[in-house]
Amino acid sequence: MHSIQQYQQFIAEYLQAEQHNNEPKNLYEPIHYILGLGGKRIRPVLTLMTAEIFDVDYKKALPAALAVEVFHNFSLIHDDIMDDAPLRRGHETVHEKWDVNTGILSGDAMLILAYQYFEKYEPNIFKELAKLFSKTALEVCEGQQWDVDFENRDDVTIPDYLKMIEYKTAVLVAAAMKMGAIIAETSQENANLIYEFGLNLGLAFQLQDDYLDAFGNPETFGKQVGGDIIENKKTYLYLKAVEFASSEDNEQLMHLYSIQPDDNSDKIDSVKEIFNQTGASAATQKAIEEYTMKAFSTLEKINIDSNKKTMLRAFGENLMGRKV
Repeated sequence: MHSIQQYQQFIAEYLQAEQHNNEPKNLYEPIHYILGLGGKRIRPVLTLMTAEIFDVDYKKALPAALAVEVFHNFSLIHDDIMDDAPLRRGHETVHEKWDVNTGILSGDAMLILAYQYFEKYEPNIFKELAKLFSKTALEVCEGQQWDVDFENRDDVTIPDYLKMIEYKTAVLVAAAMKMGAIIAETSQENANLIYEFGLNLGLAFQLQDDYLDAFGNPETFGKQVGGDIIENKKTYLYLKAVEFASSEDNEQLMHLYSIQPDDNSDKIDSVKEIFNQTGASAATQKAIEEYTMKAFSTLEKINIDSNKKTMLRAFGENLMGRKV
């Protein structure tokens, strides 16, 4: 087994080796740009880690890991266009650096490139990976549509929101892990359990992302802090605030989520104050912990050595306490 930093280095080196100066450059340069921004690369790291947890050399999992990373970044390009986001990982988004049409087309190409990495596997593995990937990619699109729909709905419930983030975020984390299990050709039970572990970890990760969107440090978060508030997104924080708020706070929250001022700083500060006053912030942090513990409970059922379980647990604990 290797450290997280080592897996990140392996992915960076493999990505570098796979990048070529293809033409037309206006299609491929934005792809190289978004992939070059790095980030934590949690999903491909999990693919490599899972392969080794089930006793297969990480090198065998590199193509699938890169497929996951390319797909994830494709979805980010298109999400940023839909959200009109100015920043991604502290840098200009693709549509800001180039234009919207370039972002759409380069994103489309990335989806195709992702599939091509599965062609490096023998037919039976390829079939399993492609089947899981297709299911996951469609679920991510469904989750994104729900996310957009929720902006204009006043009847979004906590279960609605949790289903949305499961599809938009958690299923890709889960699939990244299951791909490592498929490549290692472990038992179906192990593959399903590692998927469940990844799903709960993914839910905790997205809830943490929602929390950091409001309360993260602008210098380390890498995205515009308060972006969800500006976009009037019905996050877990918002829904818990609505649940706990007094009629007066609720009225103010509804008003704040109905306006789009030129300067959003006062709106963001006011909403964050309501999140804290109502206990929504504390409830969100509690939910992050609960989903992490649920993942750890699943971990105990997987048929692997205890030292490998310890490594996965440490990864989950590190994720739960992240600040970026």
